[in-house]
Amino acid sequence: MPGENLSRDEAQERAALLSVEGYEVFLDLRSAVGDSNGDAGAPRTFRSVTTLRFRCAEPGAASFADLIAPSVTAVSLNGKDLDPSEVFDGSRIALEDLREENELVVDAQCAYSRTGEGMHRFVDPEDGEVYLYTQYEPADSRRVFANFEQPDLKAPFRFSAQAPEGWTVWSNGAGEQVDGVWQFAETKPISTYITAIVAGPYHYVTDSYERVLDDGTRLEIPLGAMCRKGLAKHFDADDVFLVTKQGLDFFHDHFDYPYPFGKYDQAFVPEYNLGAMENPGCVTFREEFIFRGKVTQASYERRANVILHEMAHMWFGDLVTMRWWDDLWLKESFADFMGSFSMVEATRFTSGWITFANNRKAWAYRADQLPSTHPVTADIRDLEDAKLNFDGITYAKGASVLKQLVAYAGRDAFLEGARRYFKRHAYGNTRLGDLLSVLEETSGRDMTAWSRAWLQTAGVNSLTPQVTLSAQGRITELAVVQEAAESHPELRPHRVAVGLYRREAGELVRYARAEVDVEGPRTTVAELAGAEAPELVLVNDDDLTYCKIRFDETSLATLRGHLGDITDPLARALCWSALWSLTRDGLMPARDFIGLVLRFAGQESDIGVLQMLHAWANTARTHYCAPDWREEGGRALAEGALRELRVAAPGSQHQLTWARFFASVASSAADLQLLQGLLDGTGKIDGLDVDQELRWAFLGALAASGAADEQAIADELARDDTASGKRHQVRCLAARPSAAVKAQAWAAVVESDALSNALVEATIAGFQQPSQRELTAAYAPKYFEVIERVWAERSIQIGMDVVRGLFPHFQDRQETLDAADAWLTGHEQAPPALRRLVLEATDDLARSLRAQACDGAVATG
Repeated sequence: MPGENLSRDEAQERAALLSVEGYEVFLDLRSAVGDSNGDAGAPRTFRSVTTLRFRCAEPGAASFADLIAPSVTAVSLNGKDLDPSEVFDGSRIALEDLREENELVVDAQCAYSRTGEGMHRFVDPEDGEVYLYTQYEPADSRRVFANFEQPDLKAPFRFSAQAPEGWTVWSNGAGEQVDGVWQFAETKPISTYITAIVAGPYHYVTDSYERVLDDGTRLEIPLGAMCRKGLAKHFDADDVFLVTKQGLDFFHDHFDYPYPFGKYDQAFVPEYNLGAMENPGCVTFREEFIFRGKVTQASYERRANVILHEMAHMWFGDLVTMRWWDDLWLKESFADFMGSFSMVEATRFTSGWITFANNRKAWAYRADQLPSTHPVTADIRDLEDAKLNFDGITYAKGASVLKQLVAYAGRDAFLEGARRYFKRHAYGNTRLGDLLSVLEETSGRDMTAWSRAWLQTAGVNSLTPQVTLSAQGRITELAVVQEAAESHPELRPHRVAVGLYRREAGELVRYARAEVDVEGPRTTVAELAGAEAPELVLVNDDDLTYCKIRFDETSLATLRGHLGDITDPLARALCWSALWSLTRDGLMPARDFIGLVLRFAGQESDIGVLQMLHAWANTARTHYCAPDWREEGGRALAEGALRELRVAAPGSQHQLTWARFFASVASSAADLQLLQGLLDGTGKIDGLDVDQELRWAFLGALAASGAADEQAIADELARDDTASGKRHQVRCLAARPSAAVKAQAWAAVVESDALSNALVEATIAGFQQPSQRELTAAYAPKYFEVIERVWAERSIQIGMDVVRGLFPHFQDRQETLDAADAWLTGHEQAPPALRRLVLEATDDLARSLRAQACDGAVATG
């Protein structure tokens, strides 16, 4: 609805006028089971009763409360009944003639969600059980209860709920069932978007964490972890609890502020749009973190990182919260950084900074080169802006900047600043200046210039070494040249390590290193003068700063011949990332990058880096290769993947990774025959366990090639008639190379809202196949015709999924780019969030065409 948006100006005005003393919220969830309680076609609803007590600084003034609901039964303000038809417009409740102290009571029928927003309702196809959970960020708690939906109007919450018989209900506070109603302890003052309800017949496991604090008191935190009953046999709760306890130890050691929210439940829930959400005392995660088959160590590391990321939010975000979404980074950047920091120092995943350098920062570098890039501290005008700013800049660039800050200010000063920040602003809201002031106190450095350069400007700098050698083969001068994009010309201060590498006994090893403050366009590294000539110069060795690494010609030649010989895994990962950056920027032909992957990826020891190389090689094949070389490149990748699959240690995670990659690039008749043989048991690769998840990966490739029909997919669903199996089935069905199939998939997503969020995502994934460019070409013009309507009619989450997912990025021709530019030119009044999504996809398409031109020049050059 048009009124669902909330502007920053409106929020600031309301925050100046109102302060909230507390909420009491009752939810009747018994309607979640059984027949629909609405008319045919009407949404299934539940009763929500909110009692909201608040103060008004200007008695007699007017304001509004937020609520998105199909209907409101009753509204009472200060004991006076109001006519819902007069005061409720579908998203806001008008509040007139406020007193100094006020009580608002709203009795509403709120709708269960199928989009992962608000109160999501999921029916498990395996056993018919119903599961509920809430997801609110940035502003969907108003879909469940009436409130003031902005982060700076914090308040204590007391929830209660009536649920179907046999269910358990969880919320932020500890709960108990009294006379058939679940009642929960009152929370500390928190923001609306981090309140939570989880309800259903979940499988629940408990543990506890104990610690003696510095003052001698004993802290005991009840721990819980839950998932659907159908996933219980796969649930490794012991490992979840292990990482949880290690994280709690780490944050108590370093933050000097005891965990403030009582219990610590972690719910792994179905059809979740995000990785996880930091609801205090009741953290929610996507259930894909419960692994149904064999996965690599990288998957366990990713889960540990997310657990610790959300735990860091208990302090950065929940205890101390940004005032408005401009300063979203005050929680997300810190949680992203602290997730890796704590994981490396407190868990078994000691190589987490390699993953950070190779994976998380790749996300940031991409986002920071889009036309929609923004400073870490962003300009968020309204809630639609906020929704799109959960991006690679707010998370990964912000975290990278904090890693640079630790190098700049010092680890001890950084952590002491955090401790003062928590104590000074506990249960309050902050802005950028509040954090900078404590960091200035603890570091003694002027944070104003650092903040202006790193937090308040956009874009990524490139750092390139310049080496001058003497006749005797020693360095007479080594300088670092810093450059910026024309669109974002800011040059920043960088604390970097410069490493010199040479070959010794067949290995490429570092023999000299110097740290230096890079400032301005050119900085001399005096400490390395006189060193022996290097074969490789790696600026930003150890990954201290946030930049694009470039190479001199000697270094680039060394990497082409000896990349796999670099012994240090972080240095190797940094070189891979830099080479990928050159490829994306159209400075290295995509076929050259693919050649490097084919030559050296088999030597890669870090499984997370290997998986990233596979993803990059696939992107190079499908988007950056010249079209006339694409088939040959795909054939070479399939041959290389099969070769590595056959030589990988039987049963190893490397074998599993190469098997998945082979399935993603398989195209020849022989490749497909092997996949079919592995599925039906006539083929075998020693040590490769073709479990259910791997079976779906193989079947997806067969379906996209036309080698698996609807019956084969139905047979596989019969083997795996679960929620996960259903998602795979939908994806495989939509992947088949048929015009009728594509038409059906398009209609299911664009013309209907019957599918849940998870099935929308699966349908789009199946619809978009790089091998089916001709088949989906007709949908490029249709896309530009329908997206404005889709955006207006669907929830923002589904709108984002459709606009991003169905953009015709495989129609990589100038005509498509022209059509996208024409849409942007002709729709300047379209919602800014919609325009941003189209602008980003258009920029990716333009980048693909530039990279293809670079790659094509090799053949013609």
